[in-house]
Amino acid sequence: MPVSRRHFLLGSLALPALAAKKTLPDRPNVVLILVDYLPSWMLGCYGNNEVKTPNIDKLAQTGTRFHNHFAATPQAAISRATILTGRTPMQIGPAGTVSGSDIEKILGGAGYQCHATGKLPGADVTAAAVKLLDQQASGKPFLLTVSYSDLTPPYDGTPQKFVDLYSPSTFVNYVAEPAAANARAGKEMLRNVDASLRKAAAAISCIDDNIGGVIAKLYQKQLVDNTLVLFTSTCGSLFGRHGLWDSGDASDPVNMFDEVVQVPMIWSWAHRFPPLGVQVEMVSTYDLAPTLGDLLSLETPDNLCGRSYLLLAEGKKMPKKHPWRTTVCGHYQTTDMAREERYKVVLRNDGKGPNELYDLSVDPREKTNQYENGQYVDVRTRLQGEVTRWKQRFSS
Repeated sequence: MPVSRRHFLLGSLALPALAAKKTLPDRPNVVLILVDYLPSWMLGCYGNNEVKTPNIDKLAQTGTRFHNHFAATPQAAISRATILTGRTPMQIGPAGTVSGSDIEKILGGAGYQCHATGKLPGADVTAAAVKLLDQQASGKPFLLTVSYSDLTPPYDGTPQKFVDLYSPSTFVNYVAEPAAANARAGKEMLRNVDASLRKAAAAISCIDDNIGGVIAKLYQKQLVDNTLVLFTSTCGSLFGRHGLWDSGDASDPVNMFDEVVQVPMIWSWAHRFPPLGVQVEMVSTYDLAPTLGDLLSLETPDNLCGRSYLLLAEGKKMPKKHPWRTTVCGHYQTTDMAREERYKVVLRNDGKGPNELYDLSVDPREKTNQYENGQYVDVRTRLQGEVTRWKQRFSS
């Protein structure tokens, strides 16, 4: 009997009870699901109670969700390259083009069959993924990269059933802001923010439904026990916050607001990663390749700035001699970022400005720029140093 998205939602509830009874393969299948322009804050599992994402939420319930996962750049193509190679935006270059996926090279060299859906409309992506899963030879591990790249304004083509989900929605928990004077990409969506939000929410729910179709096929093929599912986004979108709509290019100069750099990351492998796991350490898209290499005991390329967070994904503590970092960095065009739990600094034009500094403990929405505030000079100096060291070491 075909397995539906509903069967995925119901059947996955039983996974934790079976966890201790399974013998795990050394080399699981890997399904990497990438979505462009989807921020953490628009997902139910990250606290949104107005946008309906039941399949992604259930995936988080079956594994470990990283609460503080950041894109190294707020631009989809460059961020995708960072995810697939582990290289920094500076190493990749402004065009965002790389010769291939280092993850595919690493796993392919270890005997994995590597497949990718390519850039297609959402339903076609799901159909391609399902077809590739049907074609997998038994007993041979595979990597399947599933990419959804159609979450872009004006969100035309979303099936009516998802549009209808939000016809009565007023987004009561959403505070609309006037269009910013420096709004650029996507600013046409700011003319009627409520209507635009309904369109964006419908598009996100459509993507969620498509992801449910991919996971349902894993159940149908009885691949769940032997498959690691990784779900993440290349970058986020502002969707009207700060008076902006799109991602880093939504403003001039480009921005590094948390809405565009804080993106979801979920590791789900029913018998390896604890259900309902949540990690709050600061991790980045450039950490994925080292972590996957660590899980599979495979060598990764030299001069990667990322580090394996496998222990964190497993719900374990890092060794005291090698504690986890407290800061992640980002770069796009002439803008750099250093983000730690409490503070964020944004530097432009090698520090010449305009620059920003936010105390997120009292200003989580990044409304008050403290860069020129003398009370924060030590914070500013420390985070500027983090950016300088990161760029000096990992720009080539």
